[in-house]
Amino acid sequence: MSIRTTETTVTFRRPFTLAALDGAQPAGTYRLVVEEEQIPGLSFIAFRRVATLLHMPADSVPGGTREVVSVLPDELAEAVAADAA
Repeated sequence: MSIRTTETTVTFRRPFTLAALDGAQPAGTYRLVVEEEQIPGLSFIAFRRVATLLHMPADSVPGGTREVVSVLPDELAEAVAADAA
């Protein structure tokens, strides 16, 4: 089974919250990784999302500790939309 990974960033202008995170997180640009697996047996190529991972904290410090948190794609999209409003 084929897996593809897409890395992007998401920027929050204001503090935000997500259920998978403890408390409000500071504004900043966060690394976002989406992993998808190919759906077998179709007559065309299609993928399904298997993980949406948000890298914490926004600002990386050389030698600092980083955490990767699995987040719900819909909840993340709502947080980004609320931040943009």
